[in-house]
Amino acid sequence: MSFLHTPHVCGEAVPSEFADTVMVLPQISVTAIKGGKDIEQAESATRIDRKEIERLNIVNIKQVSEIVPNFYMPQYGSRMTSSVYVRGLGTRIDQPVVGLNIDNVPLINKDNFDFDLADIERIEILRGPQNILYGRNTMGGLINIHTLSPFTFEGVRVLAEYASHNSYKGSIGLYKRLDPRVGMSLNAYATGTDGFFRNAYNNSHVGRERQWSGRWKTIFRPGDTFIIENTASVSHSIQNGYPYKSVNTSQIAYNDTCFYKRLTVTDGLTLNGQIGNISLSGIASFQYINDNMTLDQDFLPLDYFTLTQKRHEWACTADFVAKGRPGKRYSWLAGAFGYLRRTHMDAPVTFFDYGLTHLIEEHANKINPQYPIRWDDRQLYLGSRFTMPSAGGSFYHESTAALGRFTATLGLRWDWERAEIRYNSDSESTYSIYNVTENGEELYSPSNPVNVHESGTLSKTFAQLLPKLTLSYDLPSETGNIFVSFTKGYKAGGYNTQMFSDVLQQRIMSKIGIDQRYDINDIISYDPEKTWNYEIGTHLTLADRKLNIDATLFWIECRDQQLTMFPEGSITGRVMANAGRSRSRGAEISVVYRITGDLTGRMAYGFTDARFTDFNNGRTSFNGRHVPYAPMNTLFAGVTYTREFSSGFIQRISADINCRGIGKIYWDEANTLSQPFYALADASLRAWHGDLSAEIWVNNFTNTQYATFYFVSIGNAFLQKGNGIQLGLTLRYDLPLL
Repeated sequence: MSFLHTPHVCGEAVPSEFADTVMVLPQISVTAIKGGKDIEQAESATRIDRKEIERLNIVNIKQVSEIVPNFYMPQYGSRMTSSVYVRGLGTRIDQPVVGLNIDNVPLINKDNFDFDLADIERIEILRGPQNILYGRNTMGGLINIHTLSPFTFEGVRVLAEYASHNSYKGSIGLYKRLDPRVGMSLNAYATGTDGFFRNAYNNSHVGRERQWSGRWKTIFRPGDTFIIENTASVSHSIQNGYPYKSVNTSQIAYNDTCFYKRLTVTDGLTLNGQIGNISLSGIASFQYINDNMTLDQDFLPLDYFTLTQKRHEWACTADFVAKGRPGKRYSWLAGAFGYLRRTHMDAPVTFFDYGLTHLIEEHANKINPQYPIRWDDRQLYLGSRFTMPSAGGSFYHESTAALGRFTATLGLRWDWERAEIRYNSDSESTYSIYNVTENGEELYSPSNPVNVHESGTLSKTFAQLLPKLTLSYDLPSETGNIFVSFTKGYKAGGYNTQMFSDVLQQRIMSKIGIDQRYDINDIISYDPEKTWNYEIGTHLTLADRKLNIDATLFWIECRDQQLTMFPEGSITGRVMANAGRSRSRGAEISVVYRITGDLTGRMAYGFTDARFTDFNNGRTSFNGRHVPYAPMNTLFAGVTYTREFSSGFIQRISADINCRGIGKIYWDEANTLSQPFYALADASLRAWHGDLSAEIWVNNFTNTQYATFYFVSIGNAFLQKGNGIQLGLTLRYDLPLL
């Protein structure tokens, strides 16, 4: 991998001789805004530079999965479900455990994490809590993505790609300095695919997608110590996906529409200046999401029910940072962060004839068979509307002191957040009671109305004090360092919206004499998740700086871990619940060896043993069982060969072969179902002539069969199939301006 490594000598950065290595970044030097004196290296982090991004055809963060140890972001049906798992932590819905920053701007909603991005300059992934500097949604780590700057490259960049399954990709970027102090870039991007699967019910494509996006970046340097940067972007995508295979039939077959459509608009403004010995920075953003998820939620060729979830969301963020000029022995950083978010959601569920019969009428008629009932209208509409305002604020500080080869950093953050939900759910229908005479005649009573209206407001406030301490020791002879870290991680609680249709269904059934099962206040609320993280690691540069080794051991104690669960029985939704206690322990290692000037080998392996230590759902104790959905192992191994030619049409070639491994993954809390470890092999060959390059590549060339997701809906189990073999051709043309 063409990862960049910067070794350190007694706390000072030393330029690297070569680029085909791994970089482990100190926390406070990852971005220019929250950067500082590059002396700690007390973090587990990986940086992927542009050369490697192009080599692996990376355009979104799901493609980084497994490259980074213990970092897993699987394909979960649509771009809305952007789940990230790090070191045994992670959930499928609501708030993530890993934050995402694009050009220093944090994205508030994880449903907007999965999108393609053209011309990525570098990706930085930090593992372990980053709450102190980066706040909410970073208790498991942080992803920083930086796009190409017109002060880094001037010219035109063009990409065109076509692959099997009618998959295509195209982008064009224009980068120009209008004068020595002003630079601007414009990007346009489009991609599409017909998907890897078909719906056996009607032979339609499953996973078909069309996406486009645009980005406008402006950088203004009015003075030597002042920079203004603004990035505006818009993207639109539509998918008809969800390749969910029934475990019983081994087929993808459902009869109603499934699609996800999303429009996003983001604008981020960054200011950075110097006043005396203090650097002052500000980051402000506006974020808008308008999306629609419509599902045949039973995923069967039967008329059970459908779900539509339409959402409009606005969010604003502001981050102010002050940083003292680093001294030889002491440096500091302090800041304040705040955000506002308001979400409007309409999420109705419609039951059809088959669903009414088997989910409502049969239950009622078993209890009172002498007087069976039948719904008059063979469609039952359950309406749910939500308004969810939330706000948060925090103050943070970090001090770093160095004494000889030792460096210590102490950080502290106070975090406050308020979440509110205003709900309005209703359903109006009628049913009739009938009996059957001796001659078979059905006699109906007059229609009985069933009107249910639920409305109310719930709110919660969360506050937390988060400390962090790291110690680092620089090894002699320029060989690296050893570090230890003690950190508290935190993720706020919130409210479930996906259970309201079940709550409303229970209210309706109570009207016809069946005991209701859920209470709104109990079922939709969940508590914050808190962790204590202990970590020891080392970053080594050996063998005349040709060998780089990064290794980490970690132990995480977690309380009230947030889990996405599927309630038992004929339930349509899913719920976020809290496990009492769990612990996660494991190891990570990354090795890059420059074998020769042309040949580089690399490996990244992560092991996680995440188990419940105190979790009982009221019926079963899961103590000692593995935490579901979080993989036990991640593996990446590859070899790259690059050769320059002094003459001929082809001036340079690069060949790469790599393997990604993942698993074992348990699908339920009882650990009765799992996906065994599997490996996917990829290969590519790229050739250059001047500014033009052509690459032929193949993904999963062994056509390995595997599953990325398991779930239960109304008592039926489903698996999502992983993508099979894919062959493609990519053309790139970079035309620098003279």
